[in-house]
This record gives sequence, structure tokens and C-alpha cells, in this order.
Amino acid sequence: MSAVRQAEAVRPAGVTVRGVRVLRGAGGRSVRFRPRTVAVAAGCVVLALVAAVGAIGSGDFPMSPADVLRTLAGNGGPAETFVVDQVRLPRVVAALLVGAALALAGAVFQAVVRNPLGSPDILGFTQGAAAGALTVIVVVGGGSLALAGGAVAGGAATGLVVYALTARHGLQGYRLVLVGIGVAAFLTGVNGYLLTRAKIQEAQRAVLWLTGSLDGRGWAEALPLLAVLAVLVPVVVLGCGRGLRMLEMGDDAARALGVRATRLRVVLLAAAVLLSSVAAATAGPVAFVALTAPQLARRLTRAPGPNLVPSLCLGAAMLVIADLVAQRAVAGHQLPVGVVTGILGGGYLIWLLATERRAGRI
Repeated sequence: MSAVRQAEAVRPAGVTVRGVRVLRGAGGRSVRFRPRTVAVAAGCVVLALVAAVGAIGSGDFPMSPADVLRTLAGNGGPAETFVVDQVRLPRVVAALLVGAALALAGAVFQAVVRNPLGSPDILGFTQGAAAGALTVIVVVGGGSLALAGGAVAGGAATGLVVYALTARHGLQGYRLVLVGIGVAAFLTGVNGYLLTRAKIQEAQRAVLWLTGSLDGRGWAEALPLLAVLAVLVPVVVLGCGRGLRMLEMGDDAARALGVRATRLRVVLLAAAVLLSSVAAATAGPVAFVALTAPQLARRLTRAPGPNLVPSLCLGAAMLVIADLVAQRAVAGHQLPVGVVTGILGGGYLIWLLATERRAGRI
């Protein structure tokens, strides 16, 4: 504290203590942040915006970045305005939002369970959303809206089941991971059975959805996810961010610092389940973004804690770049974005395992 006070005397506007800068405002309020973390988040935002402009300007109707920006500002011609506003911009916005939602959900799960394998893909929530969507496709036969509703209902129901199986002994890390893996295995079997009961056209539709794709996504799919993010991002980042950092030190330490650990964990898990379920309803179960984005963000920031904002920004950049690659990697044919994220995520896991083995940690 003495070092802080001495530094404050020299520089009243802010001090740097072990990589943390503190800005003090009127009324004694202060904001703590790490400059490197802010730089990483800002770099990811810039990367996402550059990739978004590139995605909007590429295709059968090519446009230069200047034309894209002019059209986005409302000064484009009729053809350019139609292509940007009605065809390409909704897909890019959906990619940004889905990537942000998955990455934020993954960061929350990994922080709550204190395990880098904590993600919707591993804990069964993605499989639950897939089970809900497959039930709609095979049993009900509804359209896109019903499919999205089925995905959200399936993810939410899976969250309730996992909560019911773990709440009696507390929502602890390894118990939650083990129960989630068991639920995921069960739901994988259910999804396989539903696929065997589907007709050919239904099975093709189901397999395409299960791969994860942004093809044909418009404002009707993007806007509901935008509304969910507008509500849950402030709740998670601003309302629960400090408590989540305390939870990473253990329940006893968190309670000693005044955190209601159980109630906070329930709120965070509910928010993460809803984020991953609505993201799956928008684009299908896109693999590996929720798992890899928080870990990459932590490596880039070199900061402890859940790194919620850098993870969110990095996830958005990752998915819009992956979708751009999926559209342009094979001439004359578009790949589902889930194929690209699966290949990149699998490569990352192999690299991570090799790195950990060389370091003697596994």
C-alpha cells in the first residue's frame, strides 16, 4: 500500500502496481485494469472489424474496403446497398455475435469449474441444444423458428438436469465436469438414435445443422442473439466479474471476501447455458470456439482471472475469420463454419498437449 501511495503522490491520475493500473475518479471511485489486457481486447476488436469488412467485400459481387465502408455509412448505390444490408452484413453480424457468445460462455464455465476443459462442448450443453433441435426436426417437423426454440429448450433442460445432479453436494468443479461429461455421453446416444429415425431429407437437414453453419443466416437469426448479449454481457462482466475472480481462488476465500459463492455460481451457469444455447440456435453447435478462445485470451493477456472481455472479443474475431475461410477455402463451394473451427480447434488441442508434455505437466 505504501508503494501505491507514493506513486499516487507522483502521478495522481493513475498508478502502476505489478502490471495493474488504477484510475481514480471523482468521489473516490477507482477502476483497476491491466494495460496488456486492454491492448489485447482492442487488438481483437480491430482484427474482427477488418475481417468483417473483408468478408462483406468478398464474393461474386466483389467490393473494395472503401466501397464497403461507404455503403455501411449509407452512401452506396442500390446494388451495393442490397448486397451489404440484406445478404452479407447479417451473416457477418451473426458470426460476430455467435463467436462472442460462445467465447463468453466458455470463459465463464472454465472459471466456475476451474478446469480448462470446462466448455459447453464438454459439459453436455451443446449436445442438449442439439437434442432439442433434432427432436423438432424429427418429431415435430417445424421450421427455423421452431428449431431455434428447440435448441434453446434443449440447452436449458440440460442445464437443469446438470444442476439437479450436482446441486445436492454443491456445484463444485470436478463434480460438475464429471456429471457434464456423463450427460454429454448420454445425449450423444440420444442424438444418434434420433438421426436413425429421421427420413433422408430430415437427416440431411439435421446433419448440416449439427455441423454448425452460418449459411443463409439473416437478421431474424442475429437480432435475438444480439438482445440476449445486450442483457447478459453487462450481467456477467460488470455484475459478476469481480465475484468470478474471487471464485477462482476457492469457495472459502470467496466467502471470506463477502461473495455468496453458491448463488453467484448459479447465476453465472444460468447465463452461460443461455448464451451457448441461443448461439447454438443461431448457427448450430459450432465446435471448439468456447473451448479455445478463453485459453488463447489468457495466453495473450498473461493475466490471471477469467479474462471475460478479451475472450469475448477474441471469440468474435475467431468466428468471423473462420467463416470467411469457410466461404473462400474451396473454390465454388462453401464449407460449414463448424468444419473450419473443428480443424483449427483440433490442431490447437494437439499443439497444447504437445506443449504440456514437453513442459512435463502431463
